Amino acid sequence: QVQLVESGGGLVRTGGSLRLSCAASGSFFRINAMGWYRRAPGKQRELVATITSGGSTKHADSVKGRFTISRDNAKNTVYLQMNSLKPEDTAVYSCNAMAISITTRVEQNYWGQGTQVTVSS
Repeated sequence: QVQLVESGGGLVRTGGSLRLSCAASGSFFRINAMGWYRRAPGKQRELVATITSGGSTKHADSVKGRFTISRDNAKNTVYLQMNSLKPEDTAVYSCNAMAISITTRVEQNYWGQGTQVTVSS
């Protein structure tokens, strides 16, 4: 099993910056791909960015050029640097990871509880 804990959310004004962190812990051999998703009030959850274990990244068009996903494999942590924040970025941001569980020996998908990001005008 894998536990993911997000941190770094908060309230920021338009144009400001935040850095989200997601630390993984538990019984796993390796964490493969990781990603960030977000769900705004009244909307479906959407993919924000993904990163492979080797560092290859993809970002949604809505955040490209403003957000940057990265990871520190030694710390089992993924980050999301968010710059030039807009009110439409307001959402609960959740961390996702594909990991090989020691218990099951199978790659499984795990989710964190999420962290609130609020951007005011």
